[in-house]
Amino acid sequence: MNAKKTVLLVLGLLLLAAIPLGIKYYRGHGGHDAARQETYYCPMHPTYTSHRKDDSCPICGMNLVKSEEAPAEKKQAMYHCPMHPTYTSHRKDDSCPICGMNLVKSEEPAAGAGGKVKFYRNPMNPAITSKTPMKDEMGMDYVPVYEAEGEAKEVGGRAPIKMDNAKRQLIGVKTARAAYRTLTHTVASSGKVAYDPDLYQSISEYKEALVARQKVKDSSWPEVHERAEALVRASELRLRQAGLSEDQITELSVNGETHANLLLPGAKAWLYAQIYEYEIGLIKAGQEIEAATPAYPGKVFRGVIKAVDSILSAETRTLRVRAEVENPDNMLKPEMYAEIKIKITLPSRLSVPLGAIVNTGARKLVFVDKGEKGFEPKEVKTGFEGDDYAEILSGIRAGEEVVTSANFLIDSEARIKSTVAE
Repeated sequence: MNAKKTVLLVLGLLLLAAIPLGIKYYRGHGGHDAARQETYYCPMHPTYTSHRKDDSCPICGMNLVKSEEAPAEKKQAMYHCPMHPTYTSHRKDDSCPICGMNLVKSEEPAAGAGGKVKFYRNPMNPAITSKTPMKDEMGMDYVPVYEAEGEAKEVGGRAPIKMDNAKRQLIGVKTARAAYRTLTHTVASSGKVAYDPDLYQSISEYKEALVARQKVKDSSWPEVHERAEALVRASELRLRQAGLSEDQITELSVNGETHANLLLPGAKAWLYAQIYEYEIGLIKAGQEIEAATPAYPGKVFRGVIKAVDSILSAETRTLRVRAEVENPDNMLKPEMYAEIKIKITLPSRLSVPLGAIVNTGARKLVFVDKGEKGFEPKEVKTGFEGDDYAEILSGIRAGEEVVTSANFLIDSEARIKSTVAE
């Protein structure tokens, strides 16, 4: 009995001693499981994570920081500053604490995401890129930049940008709709009241040639008819060289008007205006004209274009337009200076405000407002440019909203983002 009691006592003591060890073992494993729930990541390279608190990033050597979310939830979109790409954040609406610029979405997808690598860029200098993987001078790996499906493309060195409503209001963004409009354009030119004895003489010679041909119409000598016809044709040629139209020459042949107002203006005065070469395609006979002269401030003389010269001036690259204007009380005097305005109206055409066009020299761009998606640059081809609107031949469609103010700031940010992404 004593031996059995002794054995039972020993077993009891051993059992009591094992209970604390079991508790410690259980607690140790439970604490390890809890520790496994904590994840740490690199602020510079958030795709690198670790469960060790004292670990450091193998790429840049920075100490890891604790993740606020579980690893499965942490892998979300990253945003960086275009000017200071080393600053990153998971918050879409965050801004750079250095320059205050809105962050843009990083091209690097979360772990496990697919996508083709477009190029690799230097982690410390994003302007330096490579088509193949490589390391920089410090041994850091170049960061891959992936193709994003459905992402708007760059145009003319300008990348699409996003901008919240607060910043839109701050820089004064305004937009207008691309639509079909009746376009107007005012051709401004300098001119003078005509004093043209050469044209007057040519008109007189033409009329005399017509009279001479009429006198010999019954002659039996063919040579006389030929010479009369040749004289008329030569006179007509001089008038066309002087700028008179076929209709005006025909009119001279059927009436007895001498056009003495080419020498001394009467109730109507001839006015000569010089039109620059790039605008001559807009000018034609029959268009209305307005003239003002410093001699009579506030007085407007109105008339109609009668003819456009056939020969361009090689010295000034201008074409002379001849108009006939009302001259009440013989106010206009020969060689008097005049400021000319010719208003041109074209049928309805797709157009945008002139302020929407960004002319880079090599191309013309507009920024289309995509709402929450931001501003997308698009190359356009323009045609007729009116006083307020420019005709759009291609590039955008009717109904699209284009930016009309703050273009310079938007264009600058789009160029910066393009430089960072390249």
